[in-house]
Amino acid sequence: MMRIDIFSDVICPWCFIGKRRLERALRDRPQGDVETCWRAFQLNPDMPIQGMPRHLYLEAKFGGSERAGQIYETIRQNGEREGIDFRFDLIVQTPNTVRAHRLIRFATAQGQGDPLVERLFTAYFTDGVDLGDMDRLADLAEEVGLSRGEVSAFLESNEGLADVLAETRFAYESGINGVPCFIFDRHYALAGAQEPEAFYPLFELVRNETANRPAAANLA
Repeated sequence: MMRIDIFSDVICPWCFIGKRRLERALRDRPQGDVETCWRAFQLNPDMPIQGMPRHLYLEAKFGGSERAGQIYETIRQNGEREGIDFRFDLIVQTPNTVRAHRLIRFATAQGQGDPLVERLFTAYFTDGVDLGDMDRLADLAEEVGLSRGEVSAFLESNEGLADVLAETRFAYESGINGVPCFIFDRHYALAGAQEPEAFYPLFELVRNETANRPAAANLA
């Protein structure tokens, strides 16, 4: 089985595009069993827990909406080619994403990590949902088949918080300063929302290494 660890943030548009391009690469070059593991990365680790109004965030990050508009137009065009209808105009609040990352870990433990990540991306980027709001997160979790009551109780606790913070810290300390970043079989990294063709050599490298790896001893 091929393992792909993906460091990403749910408010990173390039991560959404990168997810689509990886999926396209896997359709074009099927790899058999693939395990994707979503890893926490906070683009804004110092974001207040309540988030901040979008216009203030754009002012702080890009110097205003005009410069942000130019950048997001490029992203919108790239997204369109991947079937993503980015609606940046609907985003009112830029959230702190710790709760969302905690929820991804919770969903992964129940086998629903991939569907939840997809729903978080679409909710934020096409519907403008505030991913820092616990009630909205519970709504999205329920949509992918998780128990709303269990999710609400989990989010109201601090469970998983230390893990998310540690994972983000590990990423930065390991030199990952931008996302998405794809790690293949814990050895080979591909950074950025690369076109599908960029994944092909990694697929081949992992396949060849797996084929040449000595079989584990058969112990009784």
